[in-house]
Amino acid sequence: MGNRTILFDTHNSMGARIVPFGGWDMPLHYGSQLEEHHAVRKDAGMFDVCHMTVVDLTGDRVREFLRHLLANDVARLQESGKALYSCMLNEQGGVIDDLIVYFMHETWFRMVVNAGTTEKDLAWLNRQAPAFDVTVNPRNDLAMIAVQGPLARHKALLQLPVPLQEPAADLQPFYAATAADWFVGRTGYTGEDGFEVMLPETEAVAFWQALADTGVRPCGLGARDTLRLEAGMNLYGSDMDETISPLEAGLNWTIAWEPADRAFIGRPALEAHKGDPANRRFVGLVLIGRGVLRDHQKVFFNDREAGEITSGGFAPTLDKSIALARVSPEVGGECEVEIRGKRVPARVVRPPFVRNGKARVEA
Repeated sequence: MGNRTILFDTHNSMGARIVPFGGWDMPLHYGSQLEEHHAVRKDAGMFDVCHMTVVDLTGDRVREFLRHLLANDVARLQESGKALYSCMLNEQGGVIDDLIVYFMHETWFRMVVNAGTTEKDLAWLNRQAPAFDVTVNPRNDLAMIAVQGPLARHKALLQLPVPLQEPAADLQPFYAATAADWFVGRTGYTGEDGFEVMLPETEAVAFWQALADTGVRPCGLGARDTLRLEAGMNLYGSDMDETISPLEAGLNWTIAWEPADRAFIGRPALEAHKGDPANRRFVGLVLIGRGVLRDHQKVFFNDREAGEITSGGFAPTLDKSIALARVSPEVGGECEVEIRGKRVPARVVRPPFVRNGKARVEA
């Protein structure tokens, strides 16, 4: 038996199929992964993401600490509630985790890290923090629910505490608002608009049920994965890990190279390969032939093996099989993917495949 979130019994009562995921027992779907996917693209769906970890970082030097810790630069965060996506790197430039960090005020930043990497993330944070007199506080008292889709914010607003409704309604993308122990970020992992709500664990079941009562559809891990794949969003452990740098994971845009004297962890290793024409490319693939693209399938170009799929599957919005792949720099136009011993043609495209319910690539 794995760890269970505060919503575990609620999932069972709603008919969820429970599966192990990153040490947790989580809902895969509630009957139809396909219907859940389309609900998020067209209306509103909600996800239990309580297994992810909220970490509060406090201290007089917390901004300085995060400028050293992260590849992206929190100096860009000047307005309270502003969020930033970044990778946290090791000295070799590999990705320890990808995360979102929120600036609340000069002595308080909030970070949200992945479930499967929580233990090593906290160990890394606690190793680096003492030099900056920063306190690392994992908020195990908080739950987290993501509400996503074109109608998600509209349906969620009235279920928030009254003091939070007006500031949440005015949020711009990648900003957060807080009232008491409730925290709402206009962020997500689906390619759709919506909120990620952090709230006291004791209030999570009631909030989930209130959302369901307003027509927000419960969704599981299956739909979450197809949605993020269509949106071209990386999955830690599949698309990158501690052996892969952001330069080869399509995350170059998350590296803040300026100012040149900012000495963030992993910078020397990254700079040694910056602009290297031998760096592998991180691309999207759309299958032309029949079959389904899956993780670890081999990619061929000009009759030579040229890389492999890191994340693959069926894209319900496009009615096609798609994938993210790490390939040799010369790969472009069309390639082939080996599926069950046969090579099937695929188009090389630039992710995302879908954003805000609309196809971004030709199906």
